[in-house]
Amino acid sequence: MSSSSLPAHSMNRREAIAGTIGAGLALALGCDARASLNPVPKRKDMKITCIIRYQIDPFQRNAFKKYAENWGRIIPRCGGELVGYFLPYEGTNDVAWGLIAFESLAAYEAYRVRLKADTEGQANFAMAQEKHIILREERNFVEVAEGTFGVASSLPAKG
Repeated sequence: MSSSSLPAHSMNRREAIAGTIGAGLALALGCDARASLNPVPKRKDMKITCIIRYQIDPFQRNAFKKYAENWGRIIPRCGGELVGYFLPYEGTNDVAWGLIAFESLAAYEAYRVRLKADTEGQANFAMAQEKHIILREERNFVEVAEGTFGVASSLPAKG
């Protein structure tokens, strides 16, 4: 990367976390930020996003990465829309995120039933428990507050 293509300033930890979660929500809600400065949702069926915050063993980052990659096959098969898993990169080394979108809490509950019956899902859960990859896990369900998502900066672009 040439010095002329480097960003004007470095991103701090809060900006990075906010950007990651914002990008994940954009994907979950079907927005394509590349399409325009004011993205328009493509899908109306994804009403909620489950944000899973993991406290992981930082010495088992690669094992958690494998765990997350496995969900890339399992979650869609069981009815969730996988937005993505995000590993620690800079700053805190023991926090990871998973974002999964659903049309409703009822759809989430049906997904959980299918997930618990899925052989590969059971094996993935068992692997994480056996290796003690995940120290703590919390789930939150979020929805976008109307008029607050995907609002582009009003500052002129610096060129």
